[in-house]
Amino acid sequence: MNVRRLIPSTALAGAVALGVVSLSACAGTSDAADKGSGGKLDVVASFYPMQYLAEQIGGGHVAVNTLTKPGVEPHDLELKPKQIGELGEADVILYLKGIQPAVDEAIAQAGVKNTVDAAGLTTLEEHGTEVGHDHEGEEAGHDHGSEAGADPHVWLDPVKYAEVAKGVGSTLEKADPAHAADYKKNTDALVKKLGDLDTEFETGLKNTATKTFITTHSAFGYLAERYGLEQEGITGIDPESEPSPARIKELQDIAKKDKVSTVFFETLASDKTAQTLAGDTGLKTDVLDPLEGITDKSKGDDYIEVMQSNLAALKKALGAK
Repeated sequence: MNVRRLIPSTALAGAVALGVVSLSACAGTSDAADKGSGGKLDVVASFYPMQYLAEQIGGGHVAVNTLTKPGVEPHDLELKPKQIGELGEADVILYLKGIQPAVDEAIAQAGVKNTVDAAGLTTLEEHGTEVGHDHEGEEAGHDHGSEAGADPHVWLDPVKYAEVAKGVGSTLEKADPAHAADYKKNTDALVKKLGDLDTEFETGLKNTATKTFITTHSAFGYLAERYGLEQEGITGIDPESEPSPARIKELQDIAKKDKVSTVFFETLASDKTAQTLAGDTGLKTDVLDPLEGITDKSKGDDYIEVMQSNLAALKKALGAK
């Protein structure tokens, strides 16, 4: 059962509406557009989901550098001194607090005026944990991006990802007013594509033989909640953690009770646990890509294509009618 708690918006809402979280008052005040390489806005993205937004919305007006290179597991990223130094020279930084601790720390020290935390552009939730915390009357200024247990994988829900896209678009408009109309147009086009993707998922997963899927990495809580599914993760939010024997036994029972056919694994982490569980229970295995990076193993060349591959895999595994 996906149990979640809402982690409400904070006093940063005003800044969030502009898509900007300013990490330092001492950042330079010159127009960012004047500093870009080759006349372009220098944008640093922490990992692929942020890179995709920057490229789609920025188009030809931005030069995008991604801290997490293809094939690197984002959770494990350690930045080199040169990368840390170059962060402070960026015009815009796009990241998602809570998924890459080393990146969070480096960005906090960079002092770049136009720094966007995607976790502040939508509402984070907890998935898979019984909670009974009442947030009513909570202190203003609460940083929900760092809430213990908060699930950072918002990009796997096209609706939440579209909310983030709007915030990123607003940030680029403010950082580079001369091209604001283009950024607005590109944002609208991307939001429409994400809306179409949402419709594909909603239609494709409406009638299925089972609503339960098992995955090695508990990255799909938002997706499961959006489309009425039940994610059962072998591990938690951290893909490298090891499941207990009790959890394996529980999953075997769930697979039998809910008529699960497939154990999903991902492209950037070992499939050993998935293969073991599948072998013990007579299940098949398949890829459900958390889209933390695009490699030659990815079933698609960009976010939309890989998400459509994920949809096809889910429809097959869940017995969509």
